[in-house]
Formats: sequence, structure tokens, C-alpha cells
Amino acid sequence: MSSSNGEREFRINIAIDGPAGAGKSTVARMVASKLSYVYVDTGAMYRAVTWDMLNQGIEAEDVTGVLERMKAIDIELVPGEDGQRVTLSGYDVTDEIRSLAVNRTVSRYAQIEGLRAELSAAQRQMALRKGVVMDGRDIGTTVLPDAEVKIFMTATVEERARRRFRELPESGEVITLQQLEREIAERDELDRSREVSPLMCADDASVLDTTNMTINEVADEIVRLADREIARLGK
Repeated sequence: MSSSNGEREFRINIAIDGPAGAGKSTVARMVASKLSYVYVDTGAMYRAVTWDMLNQGIEAEDVTGVLERMKAIDIELVPGEDGQRVTLSGYDVTDEIRSLAVNRTVSRYAQIEGLRAELSAAQRQMALRKGVVMDGRDIGTTVLPDAEVKIFMTATVEERARRRFRELPESGEVITLQQLEREIAERDELDRSREVSPLMCADDASVLDTTNMTINEVADEIVRLADREIARLGK
């Protein structure tokens, strides 16, 4: 049984990594809520940058242009009544960054070393006070290698595609489930093979195959692991 929030005086950081569509963001939000921690959606930060670059017409191959544009970008993760909102230089882009265009190109921008270094530094700053749940592709290996609890969430490509398919807005570009499967498989390969901070499971991470698990089951398992570590470190 999990301890109550009042008993969790010793605060830790939780890193949740995994491929696209594994359900990291949804689970991370739930875990943060259950523990009364702060949720940091690093994927939303990369998506916001990608959305801005696409709007500015700056290709991922134009590394100099991307890094120059980064100087004008201010990303904030703001708690809202219906979950975390993402603002870019004061403009709410929460819905826009979930578009198919962003989905298809975010990995290309995420490969840029200078961009990753800048966002990773901002993410580490957010975690200094502890009590943070952070999800992404390289949190446990690069951003927060000292996180007390590390989780690597995965699921089959087919299941991840189904999850993404259910999340798609009714209006907008039409895409089939089979197309999504192909795009997710391609993104997996891009994320694993990039030179800078590739997607990989940290040696000390707990691996959770969520293919046949509900979101609540996954969140409860992570809270259980967190409570166990809190109890061990708080002795």
C-alpha cells in the first residue's frame, strides 16, 4: 500500500523514458498527481520548438538557423485546470504541437546537439528542488542520470499506433492506423540511431511493457516503486 502524501517528506526525482506512443506523458501526469509532484513534459518542449521552426520555415538541416532562432524562444510549462499548458513566447501552443506535421518532424530537430543541450539544461534546472516526474527519450541516461527512480516504458508498435490513433483530433489530416504504425516504427529507428542522446534504456531502469496494462496499472506500479525508494532513502 502506498504511503499518504503527508508521509512523503523525502522527495525524489522520477525519470520516465520510452519510445513514441508508449503512454509516457499520460502516466507521468498521473504519477505526479498521485505523489503531489511537479510534472515536466520534455516532449512538449521539443514539440514547441519544432512547431515554431516549421512556422518560421527553418529546416532541421539548417542547424545554424535553428540555434539562432532558439535565442528568441521562451518555453513555459504552465499548470492548467485541464492539465499542463505549453506556452511559446507567451502564446498557448498546447493543441498546435500535437499536429501530425509536428509528430513527423520532431525527431529531426531533436537530433540537433545544441538544441538538446539548451533544453536539457532547462530541464535539469526544473529538477533541482526534487519532487519532479519527467518523461522523454533520454531522461534517465542524459538529463537526470541521478534520478532516484528510472522507468523505461514500452509497448508493441501496433499498440502504440492504436493509442496515437485514438488521440487524433476528429478534424484535420486523415491518416490510417497502418500509416501510423509505419511512422512510429520509423521514429523509433530515428530515435535509437541518432548520435546525440539516442533512445536507450538506462542500466538501472525498471522496464515496464505496457502493451497489456491499463494506464492506472502502470501509474500505480511506478508509485509503488517510488514509495519503495522513498522508504529506503528516508531511513
